[in-house]
Amino acid sequence: MDNLSDALKKLKITTSDSTADSLEGCLDCLLQALAQNNTETSEKIQKSGVLQVFASLLMPQSSCTAKVANVIAEVARNEFMRNPCVDAGLIPPLVQLLNCKDQEVLLQTGRALGNICYDSHEGRNAVDHAGGAHIVVDHIRSLCSKTDPASEKLLTVFCGMLMNYSNENGKQHRKFALCLPGEQPHQKKKEKRKKLNSTILLFGVSMCVTEGHGAIAIQVLDTLQSQLINMGVIPTLVKLLGIHCQNAALTEMCLVAFGNLAELESSKEQFAYTNIAEELVKLFKKQIEHDKKEMIFEVLAPLAENDVIKLQLVEAGLVECLLEIVQKTVDSDKEDDVAELKTASDLMVLLLLGDESMQKLFEGGKGSVFQRVLSWIPSNSHQLQLAGALAIANFARNDGNCIHMVDNGIVQKLMDLLDRHVEDGNVTVQHAALSALRNLAIPVVNKAKMLSAGVAEAVLKFLRSEMPPVQFKLLGTLRMLIDAQAEAAEQLGKNVKLVERLVEWCEAKDHAGVMGESNRLLSALIRHSKSKEVIRTIVQSGGIKHLVTMATSEHVIMQNEALVALALIAALELVTAEKDLENAQLVQILHRLLSDDRSAPEIKYNSMVLICALIGSEPLQKEVQSMAFLEVVSKLRSHENKTVAQQASLTEQRLAVES
Repeated sequence: MDNLSDALKKLKITTSDSTADSLEGCLDCLLQALAQNNTETSEKIQKSGVLQVFASLLMPQSSCTAKVANVIAEVARNEFMRNPCVDAGLIPPLVQLLNCKDQEVLLQTGRALGNICYDSHEGRNAVDHAGGAHIVVDHIRSLCSKTDPASEKLLTVFCGMLMNYSNENGKQHRKFALCLPGEQPHQKKKEKRKKLNSTILLFGVSMCVTEGHGAIAIQVLDTLQSQLINMGVIPTLVKLLGIHCQNAALTEMCLVAFGNLAELESSKEQFAYTNIAEELVKLFKKQIEHDKKEMIFEVLAPLAENDVIKLQLVEAGLVECLLEIVQKTVDSDKEDDVAELKTASDLMVLLLLGDESMQKLFEGGKGSVFQRVLSWIPSNSHQLQLAGALAIANFARNDGNCIHMVDNGIVQKLMDLLDRHVEDGNVTVQHAALSALRNLAIPVVNKAKMLSAGVAEAVLKFLRSEMPPVQFKLLGTLRMLIDAQAEAAEQLGKNVKLVERLVEWCEAKDHAGVMGESNRLLSALIRHSKSKEVIRTIVQSGGIKHLVTMATSEHVIMQNEALVALALIAALELVTAEKDLENAQLVQILHRLLSDDRSAPEIKYNSMVLICALIGSEPLQKEVQSMAFLEVVSKLRSHENKTVAQQASLTEQRLAVES
């Protein structure tokens, strides 16, 4: 340590005119001390005030410049040294050094800037202000096609520097763990997976020839990401991946970059104009290690959110790769295999969210991919059951596909799957299977077939579920099934347990979706059955007040459904429902709807039809007369909608007669 103290003293009094030999000796001493104990040596360097001297030593023409930059890179591996490096004014001269031609200077300068930027807002701001990113992007572009070792080292450093430059404290984005030189990936794997989404990691990248490695962190600030995207870095990095696919370190750095940049929508548009899909699939096919596959998966997931890229990935053969992984891992209980199975099957479902990619894989129901997915449903793996059901739900996005699947027995497979999950079943599988059945029930020709197959009975087994996602899909499936199916609507509408559960869920204020669907199904049971017995069941279960409340919904379609159901109640069972309608203040609500200029024409029309029906009840008629409906209705005779105007005239006549 005496040598270190002497070296620091000499450096502090040195000038740019000092001999190269004396400077190099001091710098060598610092580098040796840093190699032995980086943290302690960095603290001594900070206390000595030598950092300020370094700014004057960072000159392109000096033979010591690379070593000075190397020292800065090493001390900046410590968090407590990054801001002092900025405060010492080191960023502007370092950025200027990026314009020199010496490869060693460029290498160490890239390391220094990259390490100062890591987890340091001040460091990134200083590099941004000095224009460092533009120069580095230009370097990457010019070096991109060069495959000699020195150029590839530089490319790796510059890519790493850009990643740290686009890193922001506290913003959790996709991160990729890169092994330190000499580490065995499997020794660190479990620790990295545990930390992946909860902490900021330091990543080691081999960034110099003999001096060790720099600290690289990947965590992304949207603004600086956008800046890099606008500089056109994406096409360059895609090209880089294609040319340097045999270089593991550089390939991994490109993947890190893609994973971070792919989070932004603007990046996906740029990626769509490159051959990224082809390059990633080609790279994926070569991978054997789980960690490498996982890294590529992390890039594929955000990219596959874009419909254009979905289709490109399908055309590049990604689906075949995913199916192969599923086949290899489905019977394994190893942690890595289970993770791969989940990721591969999830990504498969994601690819089916695109209309073009989905239809390409469906191939009229004859496609091998579609057939393979069908085989997942009876699997013993919950993950495959889930993915299979979700895939069917995605294939069932147009009438043609739905009709084909129902005609070919998919409904029975889904009901068998639901049967396996009735008692203490997997909620995600229940939700997925119900989603598929709901979609399949949309085409008119499928409804009777699915009802005959016993779908309603299979769905009703989940009435006891306390899980809102399952409740929501259960309600939607039943509503789709009874659309224009009078017999089924009447059968379900007379089911007291179902109606009582619907009334209960109509009050589920914490779950707006469940509450809305419950109201809609209650209305649908009346509208499609037109049954007095169904109405009596709903009245006895306390459902009237919910239908009246539904008439005030912000959604016109729900308002209209409620008004039609209430009109049927008034026409078929007014005496039975009279008291409940009065208590729910239906007449006052109808007055508001007719008086409100914002009410849709169909709402005004059906409100007047309902008023005419309510007049048949003495207490409700008195309410109507007390609220001056005649005045409101007479104004509607001049409504721009002819149907509304016509109904206004009829309603006015009826009110006049009754008064």
